[in-house]
Amino acid sequence: MANYYRKMKRTIPFQLVIVGAVMAQALMTAAYAAAAAPAPPGVPRLGINLNGPADWNTEIPFVDVFHFSRAWISQHTGQPWGKGPSLDRDAHGWIRHLEPDCWVETPMCTIDGGHYPAGDYTVFYEGEGRIEATGAGTITERAPGRLTMHVEPARGGFFLQIRKTDPANYIRNIRVILPGFAKSYRTEPFPPAFLKRWKGVACLRFMDWMQTNNSPIRHWSDRPQIEDANWTERGVPVSVMCDLTNRLAADAWFCIPHAADDDYVRRFAMEVKARLAPGRRVYIEYSNEVWNGQFEQDRYAGAEGRRLGFGDKEWEAAWHYTAYRSRQVFRIFETVFGGHSRLVRVLPSQVANAYVSEQIVGFQDAYKEADALAVAPYLGFTPGPETKPAAADVDGWTPAQVIAHLRTNTLPELQRWLGEQKRVADKYHLALIAYEGGQHLVGIQGAENDEKLTALLQTVNRDPALGDLYRDYYRTWTDSGGGLFCYFSSVGSWSKWGSWGILEYYDSDPGASPKFMATMDWARSLGQPVKGTKQ
Repeated sequence: MANYYRKMKRTIPFQLVIVGAVMAQALMTAAYAAAAAPAPPGVPRLGINLNGPADWNTEIPFVDVFHFSRAWISQHTGQPWGKGPSLDRDAHGWIRHLEPDCWVETPMCTIDGGHYPAGDYTVFYEGEGRIEATGAGTITERAPGRLTMHVEPARGGFFLQIRKTDPANYIRNIRVILPGFAKSYRTEPFPPAFLKRWKGVACLRFMDWMQTNNSPIRHWSDRPQIEDANWTERGVPVSVMCDLTNRLAADAWFCIPHAADDDYVRRFAMEVKARLAPGRRVYIEYSNEVWNGQFEQDRYAGAEGRRLGFGDKEWEAAWHYTAYRSRQVFRIFETVFGGHSRLVRVLPSQVANAYVSEQIVGFQDAYKEADALAVAPYLGFTPGPETKPAAADVDGWTPAQVIAHLRTNTLPELQRWLGEQKRVADKYHLALIAYEGGQHLVGIQGAENDEKLTALLQTVNRDPALGDLYRDYYRTWTDSGGGLFCYFSSVGSWSKWGSWGILEYYDSDPGASPKFMATMDWARSLGQPVKGTKQ
């Protein structure tokens, strides 16, 4: 027992970390309680979709990078990589027991080009066992409950391994802290430059942080929690999302999982009400793109809609179920909040099809209990083998030709769509807002594997002329009567699947990104105090 207490003096229990974080959040909530009132949804403002939790996330939004570690990978001596036995994990995902000749590991910061901080990381943990590091990380110092790991990002990402663990006191509550934050991470979980970059945005949309698409969450017990081994399997906890929102004095946009029951919705609303700074608006949306057939939420809504007799066709039933379930979710939030004055009740639709919007907002008079119609006005160009122009032809274009095509074809078409959507919004007395938006340049139908095409579209994303096009793009949005515009997305590396990140890496030079600079210029023109500094 004496030995136990000596060890406890060298490490702070995770429960105290949680208490410290809650106290810090309470202080932050009070500090922002008197912040300026947020703009109504129909007033043009810039919001942002935050890039989702993954070990390859290039935004580095937490000083504890273990939050974005991958699920434990089981290994066995003499067996192929990742082919170890089934793992014995506790309710939060920590390993309780290891079979003989077995170990587990998880990668972090799997980012190309060395685009994450170098130096000495501090690893805190509880329990008894043996932790090792591989890849770009090397353990240089050991003490009970604390390690120092030297990291060289030029060598790639790094792995943390649990080689031994005591089943009676298994290793748990691992934290891997960026250099310079070992003393402050409990009360300052976000890197200061991350906060500076998004300070001044009007709203944070947490669709990807909540892992909304294809979400398996049904019950409150399924929710992500602070104590979870990682936040890449179930998403970021609601308390953390509220904390970030408070620190940025922004509004929060939550996407309720498509299969979540009423108890989950009620408890989620209670958490938000308790933790979000008074006066901040809460945007509530049922799932994400329920009309989009590539997602499980569309199939779920279609099946539920048909079961309830909302339509014979899957897509029609899904549209109507979106309205039906949205109203139920809205009512639960209204009950918890004592009304809807702080809520923005969002009905989502497809930007290219105003008929879909009519079907959603008009079904069972859903518009009467909503505040906004949300669409995704992307500046899109998706060449494939069967498109016009075809990917094979676009291969020979210059960046100037792509931008000219966007200006003369895509932008006018988008303007027409927005006009149609605005007429629907006005008819039903709803604000027109954007749940996502930005460039949408990517090959499809197999053309994503065309390396020449991918290189061309990425070059366009770096072309200064794109900044000028973006300024016209935002002008089109405001001239069409659009309000809040949540850009997709914050910081993320580019690939054949698209150049979604407005910046590629946490240390990218903002001045080298025309789409970033044009977007921030637009926000500043609206009176938003954005800075957009790099970390």
